[in-house]
Amino acid sequence: MPTPAWQKSSYCPEGNSCVHVAGERASGAIRLTESGDPSGAILTAAPAAFRSLLDALKEERPRD
Repeated sequence: MPTPAWQKSSYCPEGNSCVHVAGERASGAIRLTESGDPSGAILTAAPAAFRSLLDALKEERPRD
């Protein structure tokens, strides 16, 4: 498997508390990992599931 081309969100400040995302062309899968250990746990999601996650995060109300 080729090494993923990880991208960090523009909303992420400097440091090790960010999520990195990479797409896999062959399968269309979306991969997610944390910046503190990008070679550690890697989650894999189908594009539709990833879109649902993004939609849910956008709808979430800020906590008081």
